[in-house]
Amino acid sequence: MDKEIKKKLARNWFKLLQNTICNDIEKLEKNKIKFRSKIWNRDKIKDKGGGEFRILKGGKIFEKVGVNFSEVCGKFTNEMKKKIPGANKNPNFWASGISVVMHMNNPHVPAIHFNTRYIYTTHDWFGGGMDITPCIKDDKEKAFLHKELKKMCDRHDKNYFKKYKKWCDEYFYLPHRRETRGIGGIFFDNKKNNWKKDFKFVCDLGVTFQMILNSIINKKYKKKWTAKEKELQYIKRGRYAEFNLLYDRGTKFGLQTGGNVEGILMSLPPIAKWN
Repeated sequence: MDKEIKKKLARNWFKLLQNTICNDIEKLEKNKIKFRSKIWNRDKIKDKGGGEFRILKGGKIFEKVGVNFSEVCGKFTNEMKKKIPGANKNPNFWASGISVVMHMNNPHVPAIHFNTRYIYTTHDWFGGGMDITPCIKDDKEKAFLHKELKKMCDRHDKNYFKKYKKWCDEYFYLPHRRETRGIGGIFFDNKKNNWKKDFKFVCDLGVTFQMILNSIINKKYKKKWTAKEKELQYIKRGRYAEFNLLYDRGTKFGLQTGGNVEGILMSLPPIAKWN
């Protein structure tokens, strides 16, 4: 398949998914609150592209949720090209993706993260995943998450879930705290076996993510919570911020390639605390 067709298909899917996820969230909020949208462009002379950053704050369910679409191209710096597959010989790149981070009002509802991306250097690959970060333990919710992700993975390859679950557990880990960020999910990168198969998997993950978030939120957003439970949520958010600022690859990639700072840092919670 021609590379420009691959780019267009991936880019169009990420943009469509941004629209459907935002529509879902506004429906959950009974359409009483809407996303604020910001179109951004890269400010480097030789680099091109940009994206659309959408944010919703102060909802009944969502304290803060960001849904960011991007499509950028340019050249990696000498430092960056050593770290990116296929960029050492040729620093030119193209990348598109969607990133979603949800911080909830109710501490019974976990923070939810999802992203998928497609990157083209001298070769191309997909990456992404989803995970959830609760502050209140719920074994049934954990079992539901992994069951649904396994079902989705098994539709494509019986080996995916075990591999990507392990990758997620190892990736979303805070070494300085010696603890995981949340209860896991799946994570994958440099996925470049068969483009059509990989693209189908990425699309299925996006649809599954929407199903999971709607199911979790509808079951829990009306639950009563206490001031003590809210404090637990603030502390857990502090851990979330630590990971995203210290270790997250997406944060580093976005900042080092001239992305929109507001969109990149949308993952940070509106209020967080430390002991």
